[in-house]
Order: sequence, then C-alpha cells, then structure tokens
Amino acid sequence: MASLKPITLWGHVTGPNPWKVAMVLEELNVPYEIKNIEFPEMKQPPYEKININGRVPAIEDPNTGITMWESGAIIEYLVETYDKEKNISFTAGTQDYFHAKQWLHYQMSGQGPYFGQAVWFTMYHHEKLQSARERYVNEVRRVSGVINRTLEGKEWLVGGKYTYADVAFFPWFDLVSWFAGDGIDIAKEFPNLSAWLEKIKARPAVAKVLKVKADAKAAAAK
Repeated sequence: MASLKPITLWGHVTGPNPWKVAMVLEELNVPYEIKNIEFPEMKQPPYEKININGRVPAIEDPNTGITMWESGAIIEYLVETYDKEKNISFTAGTQDYFHAKQWLHYQMSGQGPYFGQAVWFTMYHHEKLQSARERYVNEVRRVSGVINRTLEGKEWLVGGKYTYADVAFFPWFDLVSWFAGDGIDIAKEFPNLSAWLEKIKARPAVAKVLKVKADAKAAAAK
C-alpha cells in the first residue's frame, strides 16, 4: 500500500465511530490522516460540504476521489476497495460475506444507537432521568448478551477468523466502564464477550489506534 495517498479521516476525540474506521484502516495497512474537529465545526458549511449530516466520521479518499460518511458504509467501502487478500473480510457472495454484513448492520442499528443513548442520559442530559438511563443501560446489557451467546464455543463472530465485523463493535464497548460504571460488569456477566474484547484489544492495529486516541485526548485536555 506504499503507493497509496493518505485517506483523510474526519473524527472527534471522544466519538467511538471514527476510531473503528481508523482500526480498519490500520488492519488494512492503508495510510490515513486523522483530522479531529469539535462539535460546533461539524455544523458549519466547510465541514457540511464533506458530510451534510454534520457528524463524524467522514473520509476523503484521494486514491479514488470518493468522499463518504456513515461509519458502516465507510467500512464496507474500505474492505471492498482495499482488502484484496480478504484478511479481515470474505469473498463476495459467500455465506460468511453476508453474515459479516449482518453483524456490521447489527452494530450500527443495535449497538451504536442504544449505547449512544446510554451515554447521553448518563453523562449529558440536562436533567437526570433515571428511567431513561436504566432503559438504555439495560439495552447495553441485552446487546452484550446477544454477542456473549453468539461467542459460546468460538473466538470470532463470523467464519472462524477476525474480521471487520468484530472490530466494529469494539470502540463502543471500550466506553462501557465510563458511562455504566459498576452497573455492568462485562467480565463477570459476559465472559465470552470479555475474552473476545481482550483479544481484539491485543491486536497491534487496535492497540496502535488506542494509543493515538489516548494521546489525542491528553493533548485536548491541556
């Protein structure tokens, strides 16, 4: 991939979705540059020309001329464009190919929105609505249970190997201890899920992105 120009990845330090894109880029050994922007900038015309929805992530790929937003669509684009060896994906048309997409869509529809609402009602809502917090923390527990049962007797979600479907879930789970506190004990309640997350975390590409994220947070805090 040495001949490729770096992809621009627009993100925010605390947002989990840009980091899952970064992890996929690292796994694919595709060069990229992260541009973190603050929330007010996302709603201003310069960035809205990149993502009219005013959210992160978005990418600009100078190698193909494409600009994209929505993290799941970006991941599908990256693996279909750059994972020619199928290191973290599958051959088109196979059962595993479609099952990986199934899990990616579950991450986008079943994990991200519920985890995001748990964060909102725990950390940011202007009034404390315990019923709302409990609802979404319970949804975090439900989604965790789905994955925990799926991983019974196996290491990875699809096809017996690590894929983009696995890493897509990681950044939101990495925040559970922050917003759920002692309300959810992943290691105790969901041992299969916990072991899976530790294996993902140990991957060099993921560890590298987590270091970049930690450094970015430290710099932003100064």
